[in-house]
Amino acid sequence: MDKAVARCLKETFGYDDFRPHQEQVVDAILRRRDVLAVMPTGAGKSICYQLPALLMGGITLVISPLISLMQDQVKALLQSGVRAAWLNSTLTPRQQHLALERAAQGAYQIIYVAPERLELPAFQRFASQAPISLVTVDEAHCISHWGHDFRPSYLGIADFLRTLPRRPVVAAFTATATEAVREDIVRTLDLRDPLTLVAGFDRPNLFFEVQEPRDRNQAVLEVLTRFPDRSGIIYCLTRKKVEELCEFLCAHGHAATRYHAGLEAEERQKNQDDFLYDRKRIMVATNAFGMGIDKSNVGFVIHCGMPSNPESYYQEAGRAGRDGSPAQCILLYQRGDIQTNRFLLEHGREQAALSPEEGRELLRLDLMRLRQMTGYCTAPGCLRQKLLGYFGEQAPDRCGNCSNCLSGQAPEDVTTQARQVLLCVAALTREGHGMGVHAVIRILRREEDSSIDWLRPSRLDCYGALAHFPRQKLQRVIYALLDEGYLRQTEGDRPVLALTKRAPSLAAGSGRLAIKAQSSRQERQALAARGSEDSPLFAALREVRARLARSAGVPAFMVFSDATLREMCRLLPRDEREFLLVKGVGAQKAARYGKAFLQCIRGWEREHPAEK
Repeated sequence: MDKAVARCLKETFGYDDFRPHQEQVVDAILRRRDVLAVMPTGAGKSICYQLPALLMGGITLVISPLISLMQDQVKALLQSGVRAAWLNSTLTPRQQHLALERAAQGAYQIIYVAPERLELPAFQRFASQAPISLVTVDEAHCISHWGHDFRPSYLGIADFLRTLPRRPVVAAFTATATEAVREDIVRTLDLRDPLTLVAGFDRPNLFFEVQEPRDRNQAVLEVLTRFPDRSGIIYCLTRKKVEELCEFLCAHGHAATRYHAGLEAEERQKNQDDFLYDRKRIMVATNAFGMGIDKSNVGFVIHCGMPSNPESYYQEAGRAGRDGSPAQCILLYQRGDIQTNRFLLEHGREQAALSPEEGRELLRLDLMRLRQMTGYCTAPGCLRQKLLGYFGEQAPDRCGNCSNCLSGQAPEDVTTQARQVLLCVAALTREGHGMGVHAVIRILRREEDSSIDWLRPSRLDCYGALAHFPRQKLQRVIYALLDEGYLRQTEGDRPVLALTKRAPSLAAGSGRLAIKAQSSRQERQALAARGSEDSPLFAALREVRARLARSAGVPAFMVFSDATLREMCRLLPRDEREFLLVKGVGAQKAARYGKAFLQCIRGWEREHPAEK
């Protein structure tokens, strides 16, 4: 590692070594090469452009769609002694004018801006004269029609770059991007011979779990018993569910707040700050919350409803454990989530910049991603393997850190029952009587129903063929056949089941079908016990951190992350020299905060000589 890079990494950011892939990206930028880096949440993308910004000289512009990200990143940089600022709609016109004046005088090394600001004449005049050495495009997937979060404002970035008198290095970063999205980013931004780096998507510190509860509110309460002292996010599909669940949690004694696009901007900001500053432990939100929230000590993310695609799920779940500490990602799935998401996809996406043909193709891709997400929720095998496989990454059959791998129950082979379902649907189709899921269940189980009185064994061989098979399990078999593409449901007010081209092979005896074994309450309680056990010293260090954060007016995680506090517990530094050896402690923070933490550690050692 270059000496100047190593010195900057340690003195400013507190690290002796890079995380995987960071050095490769930093080196490319310093050699003035464009970059496209796809790195999962928590992989340390920000250092990849912040560190070069300090060594290249001039100004680095960071283009981000999120006010919250700008403010958090700037506050964290200021804590580390870096001259940084943001320009967004939270500033008054006078403040914006002064900020541009100071920037023109060289007051800032890094400036965060929203993509819309690039179009303003005042900013363009500033940019035409400023020594801009690096332009970073964060959340770069927003530039692609085919991404899961397309934003038309990103399309103007390339035009802005062409107006600059000297082309800077351009670095694009995102946490998730398929191959088609990556190609779109390179083409639309006109990246020149870029280093294209796709880091591994695996986050080993994250535990993944899927439940299919009847009552999701009660399931949330049960899950929260695992995390009595940790911060977490609970995502809901609709604003109405956010309101209902937040009220329910508060009524049960949990310090929860809410966030969705229907709230006034002032309340959204207040609620977000309450969560960031640990005044509220739980944030209940729609997917409007989170992108750009750099809170490193999120211990869990619960999805009270299935997201519409694996990219969104992995990005949202990945907001847990950003500092590398163990964290849990729990998805509470119900079959109705599929129709809710389908409605939102058909009516909620911004289509203004698309032709009718592009709109139809995009909806087709959206529905394909929805099927992939449903497959994750119902997968009988390793959840991590299912997620990583979606992103084109190989993974073992068992990860040992998801609910399916740890359930102790093998997937249940239901091939025999699946064939009976397919034969029943085939017979009904021949008779000209299309039936939906519940009618097929009634037929196979020989349940009393006047609407199927005409069906007798003499007319239909499958009538009562699964009379003794549990109803709920039979329903799961049919859903598995839908998810795996053996059955489809017709559109309309009365959807009926129909065979697909894949069905005959399974019906004829080729292939197998398995469903996930349902977890018991005892198994879920065993998973709850997997939460990391923190020492009394860790709790004492958290109290010191909270006091210092209040004094500095910043969120606690900006003083030091939970991972850094745990490293202090492990190393027990005695003086400032040893304190600087702790991962995450830089020179600026050591000078500002070291004395208080060292006093706490020495006091704890005196009180607990045996544990030392």
